[in-house]
Amino acid sequence: MLSATATALRAGSRRAISRAAGTSSVAAPRQIRCPNVAICRALSTTTTLASPPARDRTREIVAQTVSSIGSKREGQQYLKLFTSVSSQKFAVIKVGGAILTEYIDELCRSLLFLYELGLYPVIVHGAGPQLNRLLEEAGVEPQFEEGIRVTDAKTLGVARKLFLEENLRLVDRLDELGVATRSLSGVFMADYLDKEKWQYVGKITKVNKEAIEKSIEAGYIPVLTSMAESEDGRLLNVNADVAAAELARALEPLKVVYLSEKGGLFDGEGEKISHINLDEEFDQLMSQPWCRYGTRLKIKEIKELLDTLPRSSSVAIIHPSEMQKELFTDSGAGTLIRRGDKIQKVSSVNEFEDLDKLKASLIRDREGLDAEATVERYIDFLQENPFSAYYDDTMQCLAIVMPPSKDRAMATLATLTITKSGWLTNVAENVFAAIKKDYPSLVWTVSESDENLTWFFEKADGSFNNNGSVLFYYGCDLRSEALAPVYDEFISHGRAMLGDSNLESRLRRAAQAASESLGRTHAAQQARTYSTSSSPFQNAAQRRGYATTTNPNPPFGKKNASNDVPSRVGLIGARGYTGQALIDLLNAHPYMDLRHVSSRELAGQELQGYSKRKIIYENLGPEDVAKLEKNGEIDCWVMALPNGVCKPYIEALDAVSKGSKRQSVIVDLSADYRFDNKWTYGLPELTKRSEIYKATRISNPGCYATAAQLGIAPILDHLGGQPTVFGVSGYSGAGTKPSPKNDVNALKDNLMPYSLTDHVHEREISSQLDTPVAFMPHVASWFRGIHHTISIPLNKTMTSRDIRQIYQDRYAGEKLVKVVGEAPLVKSIMDRHGVEIGAFAVHSSGKRVVVCASIDNLLKGAATQCLQNMNLALGYAEFEGIPTM
Repeated sequence: MLSATATALRAGSRRAISRAAGTSSVAAPRQIRCPNVAICRALSTTTTLASPPARDRTREIVAQTVSSIGSKREGQQYLKLFTSVSSQKFAVIKVGGAILTEYIDELCRSLLFLYELGLYPVIVHGAGPQLNRLLEEAGVEPQFEEGIRVTDAKTLGVARKLFLEENLRLVDRLDELGVATRSLSGVFMADYLDKEKWQYVGKITKVNKEAIEKSIEAGYIPVLTSMAESEDGRLLNVNADVAAAELARALEPLKVVYLSEKGGLFDGEGEKISHINLDEEFDQLMSQPWCRYGTRLKIKEIKELLDTLPRSSSVAIIHPSEMQKELFTDSGAGTLIRRGDKIQKVSSVNEFEDLDKLKASLIRDREGLDAEATVERYIDFLQENPFSAYYDDTMQCLAIVMPPSKDRAMATLATLTITKSGWLTNVAENVFAAIKKDYPSLVWTVSESDENLTWFFEKADGSFNNNGSVLFYYGCDLRSEALAPVYDEFISHGRAMLGDSNLESRLRRAAQAASESLGRTHAAQQARTYSTSSSPFQNAAQRRGYATTTNPNPPFGKKNASNDVPSRVGLIGARGYTGQALIDLLNAHPYMDLRHVSSRELAGQELQGYSKRKIIYENLGPEDVAKLEKNGEIDCWVMALPNGVCKPYIEALDAVSKGSKRQSVIVDLSADYRFDNKWTYGLPELTKRSEIYKATRISNPGCYATAAQLGIAPILDHLGGQPTVFGVSGYSGAGTKPSPKNDVNALKDNLMPYSLTDHVHEREISSQLDTPVAFMPHVASWFRGIHHTISIPLNKTMTSRDIRQIYQDRYAGEKLVKVVGEAPLVKSIMDRHGVEIGAFAVHSSGKRVVVCASIDNLLKGAATQCLQNMNLALGYAEFEGIPTM
């Protein structure tokens, strides 16, 4: 059986996501019937799309259509990926003049499809062919220098009028379909490219993102022409491809889409190129005799663009009628271009630069207490046997192939382990391509219950099913006399012939025997990094004595716990509910001195509710934050920004502090760094407080995740299966940006489920507790407060009294955790700074307990916990400025 593969893929990493994130496919594109065009055409004739009930029905129809394009899993994963970034980072779509002339209906139906899914691409269009025709009718012969249109005053006048007309035509057509659009001008600022040579042709110098961002936040698709303005207000003509590239550099979207009549790029034989991985293929492509003229220029321009964008970004060249298939299936429809990943290959254990990283990669997919011992024995096996290992620089994907030998009839893929981020960058495709170059024939087995079998089928020439396993192969005939032993072994035992008497099972049995001698307690302690001691009855004050005592040798830049020197605080992103809650806490804190508050929407207004000093909201960018950091003006930065937004600020701060003796504390309230082991996870009741005390980079846990972890952690040693968390939050958890989840009218007399699998908090809870946890979030009609009902299987019979005692002992002395008898209520936790845990209802079998937890999502779920972390990291008493329960 292919070890680690099934668990790696079941973890949620799917090739479907990687296609959406800008990845490629080795297999030829599948021919998938796509009925969405007909559905969208039917929707386009509906006159009541703008009304809420009809829009809800339309959204449901379109969501179902996503599933029918490829597979249900593909559609779900694409939607999850596309909505995982801020809306303006979804896609930039460049529309040429020919598309507006010939395919405007297909374009508009595709945009309707995206709009109904809550996706807001930024559209930038040209009108080149129409301009040529109008100039010809006006008796003006188009002139080009070095491929760029010379734009004199007369040409500019014609172009200006034409662009406005084409823009209005597109906007009107979309409005007829019920797509809310906003035509924007003044987005591009430019200088003259070369006034003497090209006259009124511009070179973009700045992209004003604010209008785009506000339009998307208000629920409108922005539609831009490629016209730019100079500083003196003169209109300048800019090539639409150039404008789209500059827009992409400013927004850094997941996708940059160039709509093409041809639907992609084509090779010398007239075949459409499905994908291009630039890191691996660029030089080879440039040397091809067919890669000339427009194709060559296009690839070079795209490479220059992608080199300036995040690695997750990609470019797609597609026909407008196939936009959905390109975006929502892993086979795609046009040409997908991405940077890719270079693959390393080694053939001995000693060639791995970092053996610990190898072990970590192998262990991440193995379950059970014997995982570490199994990996150690596997590495011992590799040291004594020939193999080929393929992996990327960060080892997001690792594959190990055992070559043919006297005991092994043919090459066997023995290990394939891939992280979620590895699938997002599609490094698995590159690894498999490298394997195929070295091994023209290969065999491997996968469980037939593996939900990602489609990926393996695409890689294989054939397969056999037997006893719950699937044997895959390519480049060979397993029925041949030479390879018959492989087939016979599979039919007999349901596995490929590895030549080692089932290596994985043998190593696992040996490791299990070794681990049992160490005892369960030691293994459980190794699996977690909580501040619990071996005795659950140890006094809480003994566990965290450092939080209230003076450290005689504090780390540089840290203050003793008896610190009474004020700390200067900068708050980035203060408009949301959490930012306001934190401002209230800082106002009451004796030593926190709020100096700078940043909010793009409120810039220039006076901060209300803060009495220590007059503060005016600013619009601070990464450069501004870096300058304040360099001047030593801030001791602690709080990032209260949406997910996926704060990275430029962190990079700017890190660049300033690199090599410096002084480093400010950063507390990030988003999910961006909760999975980064370079950051300290700031849940003081579970994370060792000494770790937070020493930290300068702290990721503040999520609200749902805080309550769920506190509700499960004490019983971890008694788990008999996967805990299930049913969570319900007030609508403040959805933030201030309008959405169905904070629409009071939609929530009235209602309970709204969302992201019922693979929610970021599900990953967060599971990761921190080091055990799988199912999480099902819902939003209700109250404003603040969360309730969790947590069903926990037990590995032995227990009573309610036993379990409640475990919780009381675990949280003895914790000021912000209260263990109660009855199930806690939301109304009892609103506006309070801690967590209540109770119920402890045990099933009649004695093997399952239901625990309830409630938390105010804006306080202990966010702002209060942030202040706990700030206090610890800055050297104050942990609960300074926090009203305790």
